[in-house]
Amino acid sequence: MSEIFDKIKQIRDIDTATALLKENISFDNIIDKTIQFCITAHHDQYRKSKEPYAVHPILVASLVASLTRDNVMVVAALLHDVVEDTDYDIEYIAENFGQDVASIVNGLTKIDQLKSDNPTSYELRSSKTVTFRKLLVASIDDVRILVIKLCDRIHNMLTLEYMPSVKQIQVAQETMIVYAPIAHRLGISSIKNILEDLSFYFLYNKEYQKIDDYITTNQTKLRVSINSFVSRIVLLLQLHGYSKDSIDITSRIKHHYSIYLKMQRKGVHIDEVLDLMAIRIVVDKPIDCYRVLGLLHTNSKPLISRFKDYVALPKENGYQTIHTTVFNHAKIYEIQIRTFDMHKVAELGVAAHWKYKDHSETSFLKPSLGWLQGLSISDKSDEQFYDDAREELYSDEIVAYSPRGDIYTMPRGATAYDFAYFVHSDIGNKAKGCTINEISKPLLTQLLNGDIVSISLAQKNIARCSWIDMVKTSRAKKSIKLMCSNKNRKLDITNGENIIKTIFRKYDNISFETINKQQFQHIPKNLQLLKSIKNSIAREYIKDLSLVAKFKLEKIALKPHSFDNIVLYSNFKLKSLSFDHCCHPKIGDDIIAIGDGDRNITVHHKMCDKAIKEGKICYMFFVEWAKEKLFGYSVKLAMPNTKGELASVLTYLSNLGANILHIAYGKDKNSQTQYCDMEFEVDMSNKTKLRQLLEQKMKIVEFLSSEDAYK
Repeated sequence: MSEIFDKIKQIRDIDTATALLKENISFDNIIDKTIQFCITAHHDQYRKSKEPYAVHPILVASLVASLTRDNVMVVAALLHDVVEDTDYDIEYIAENFGQDVASIVNGLTKIDQLKSDNPTSYELRSSKTVTFRKLLVASIDDVRILVIKLCDRIHNMLTLEYMPSVKQIQVAQETMIVYAPIAHRLGISSIKNILEDLSFYFLYNKEYQKIDDYITTNQTKLRVSINSFVSRIVLLLQLHGYSKDSIDITSRIKHHYSIYLKMQRKGVHIDEVLDLMAIRIVVDKPIDCYRVLGLLHTNSKPLISRFKDYVALPKENGYQTIHTTVFNHAKIYEIQIRTFDMHKVAELGVAAHWKYKDHSETSFLKPSLGWLQGLSISDKSDEQFYDDAREELYSDEIVAYSPRGDIYTMPRGATAYDFAYFVHSDIGNKAKGCTINEISKPLLTQLLNGDIVSISLAQKNIARCSWIDMVKTSRAKKSIKLMCSNKNRKLDITNGENIIKTIFRKYDNISFETINKQQFQHIPKNLQLLKSIKNSIAREYIKDLSLVAKFKLEKIALKPHSFDNIVLYSNFKLKSLSFDHCCHPKIGDDIIAIGDGDRNITVHHKMCDKAIKEGKICYMFFVEWAKEKLFGYSVKLAMPNTKGELASVLTYLSNLGANILHIAYGKDKNSQTQYCDMEFEVDMSNKTKLRQLLEQKMKIVEFLSSEDAYK
């Protein structure tokens, strides 16, 4: 693929662009017609590089053709900017080029409709999050949209030098964060690598130039070394019956961003990175992968810790290759061994489905797109979706097994609890324990590659709502959130009913069966609703009471009782209030107040198991955190290195009524990101709501309440 990238970067005119497209796909009447229409539709438009705009869609179509050889996708690529940038609408596209093409163009148009000429830093992040979600949701039913969009982004990155520097950084950040990970999950390594290197060039130009200068200076020496080792491998394989026609051996120096990541992970200079060179051996059959591996390991010293077998255990994106690393003359070489069919999938990923769909003799593993559906179907906010999906998209993968040998591919860092939800949502909901490699372990134990996991089940669902931030996968997070939402609703209905019954506990003849249960759900968090329901009940039953009873019922009033940070409302006197030691509610958490027969009150976290059991038989009261108090918070922010950013944040906090107690501000030495540690007080006890307000303006790295209920 590198050859076509080099060609595209040099092309600036329509004729040369059209010639490149013709090299990659056979023209028919439809493609000829589409090219002419594309040129006409964009005839008075030019790019920042001064070339006719039609050059762009033709080159994007050339990339699509080189990946897929699919005529429908090529036509859609030629038309991908027509609806967005000209007077033609989607109905015209459907009528003249077919509904299939129109559907793809429509999906691409919806993604591109989010633009801002002079966005603020928050608007930039918000734009990325919404674009990211639209990109995945639009592609859930037709992954062709993703493939074309990736090709579109490649050409934009190849010509990014003509954009203003601020725009270059914005586009490169979005490419590194959004598009490269998607190419990775689609298995299109050729696109992933170039997007990473192009983004790296604009985001960390000094670091890029250091690596580039080193490679340029030492290229001859590196090439001599790697060519010498390749010659040894060729001779070794020929001695064991492999002809030149049955194998293909290529070598390369790793791409710039890959080298940079190695330097960062190991904390070393490029001189100290030993495995700069990679060799790929392509063979006919899967069994040959293991034969070649055996020959290499018996003739060179392998690093067993660096061995990975993705032939027997393919990645979810369809990738199959054996990875090994060996020593040779004090040098380290990374070697990949795969078949020719595996190579097609490794280079093209999901695009191989179209490029080779007519070749019956070509068998390959089509990449699974289950991750796409799992990410897209979500009720998270755009920000939450963006952060969760980005983390899951671009994390390394591990493979775990069930005791029956079923294979589950998950992101690195996934826990046994994630595994349970990967098997089935019911398994996760009822999980009570696990064994990993036949050893009993906690459910939140992080899994390693090759672990065999068995999950033990309870009779009923176990809601672990506080674990939602401790699991890794969006599938587990979504299931936990759904289960806890249902549990919350049921608890609120029960607690609301108990609060009402406590108010009228002296009136045995009052029935609550006629009251709508859904009203009870909102009572624990709405004092005015509680008072309204209390008054309506009193009015309903007062007519059947004696004169004295009527008088007492009319005089029932909920009075506030203050205990430090707690305000409790009751229609009779209370003796004391304390926190039990079974749970640890912090200011802003949902709490309930349970009373005994002697009017002593105990406060619990709403989700406390002990409180749930006691709440069914004890008295319960409306309780909330005191509103007059200033609540302390600590927050760590990440901000772009732009003028006035800190002042903007402080102004926003001031408008929220915050008193700044402490602030520390500085730049991460490895990036352009500024970090700010801040402590402040504000008249808001609801931690979740406050965080949502802050996230409208700033990127939060860490957010803590500075005091808990025991203070």
